[in-house]
Amino acid sequence: MKKIMIAMLVIASYSAVAQEGHKHGPRHSEDPLTPEQVATLKTKRMTLALDLSKAQQEEVQKLHLENARLRKEKMEARKEERDDRSRKDLSSDERFSRESERLDHMIASKEKMKKILNEEQFEKWEKAMHHKKHHRPKGDRDGRGRH
Repeated sequence: MKKIMIAMLVIASYSAVAQEGHKHGPRHSEDPLTPEQVATLKTKRMTLALDLSKAQQEEVQKLHLENARLRKEKMEARKEERDDRSRKDLSSDERFSRESERLDHMIASKEKMKKILNEEQFEKWEKAMHHKKHHRPKGDRDGRGRH
């Protein structure tokens, strides 16, 4: 019985330490990256992965900056909504509208990326996006590494 209790305590303390560590990562710092910094880092990662030309880098930077600014605006709006609504659930029409808007934006971004990249780069980028979307750790629905 003592061994079971000790094992449970060890697991509980390890779990608490692991969860504590997630809060202090770069995504949860009190001073988050600016949209410009996010766009620059994403562009550099893409440049390394796809061997982008200078012209492509500039176009991709613009697209990433636009997306990062929009994402920050949406995040701030959702935060204000949460405070105003005192955590009420969205109606099915509101959920549908948000999801539809998000998907429309994704389609438009994909079309822009298709115009910027050559065929080979675009295929490689699509594969990377598909892999990123479908190979997240279980329970990581928002892509932020939280469990």
